[in-house]
Amino acid sequence: MMDSKVIEQIAAQLDASEQSRQQIRQVSLQHPDMTMDDAYAIQHAWVSRKVAAGRVVRGHKVGLTSRAMQLASNINEPDFGVLLDDMFYTDGAALPMERFIVPRVEVELAFVLGTDLKGPGVTLMDVLRATEYVVPALEIIDARFHQVDPETKVTRKVLDTISDNAANAAVVTGGRPVKVDEVDLRWVGAGLVRNGVIEETGLALGVLNHPGNGVVWLANKLGSLGVALRAGQVILSGSFTRPVFAQKGDVFCADYGTLGTINCRFE
Repeated sequence: MMDSKVIEQIAAQLDASEQSRQQIRQVSLQHPDMTMDDAYAIQHAWVSRKVAAGRVVRGHKVGLTSRAMQLASNINEPDFGVLLDDMFYTDGAALPMERFIVPRVEVELAFVLGTDLKGPGVTLMDVLRATEYVVPALEIIDARFHQVDPETKVTRKVLDTISDNAANAAVVTGGRPVKVDEVDLRWVGAGLVRNGVIEETGLALGVLNHPGNGVVWLANKLGSLGVALRAGQVILSGSFTRPVFAQKGDVFCADYGTLGTINCRFE
């Protein structure tokens, strides 16, 4: 395990990177022997700094839920991060570019919990019973670490992404909230349009064969650490499209069919 002082130093570097919008060197290059536990410890330290500064935990996200992304990242399970109150926007939002470094947009479903969930042993039926409603959501991901190191040309690893709070940056919710029995969540589809061009399409079954399974995995993973998912929290269950880069002036529309649309623009 990394020394606690080193973990705090890296968390401070991530905080400074986010505020200055200047990317920093990958932590996995600085600490080649680091582990997944080290990466989550860095994430926890950074989130703790934000909470100490006044931020409030609003939920969690699940990432790397598709098999293709896991293989590409050399990992055999998803990862997770924490959603904070200042990350949330609603349909039609103008997203300030000065908040981001290299933002990308992903299409997801958000589960809003009506009751607590704590693993181990949580099943899909438990998640569906605990869910108050599901709503379309766009996750804006970002990177405080370089994608490719300028000196060594080494590509960022999953350890870097986890340390970076699973690349969290913002969430835009919109469309039509639904109860879990109103639609077959596996077959919810969406198309992501940027500046009038359809960039990505996908189905929610791409998330572990059911988007609720992302929440199952998270509840059990956090449960093993003594952490519960709480009523009222928003859980992003995982993207079912590839991320699309956003630049200043870009207008995005995600069309979820009968579940409505989400619109946002980067200013």
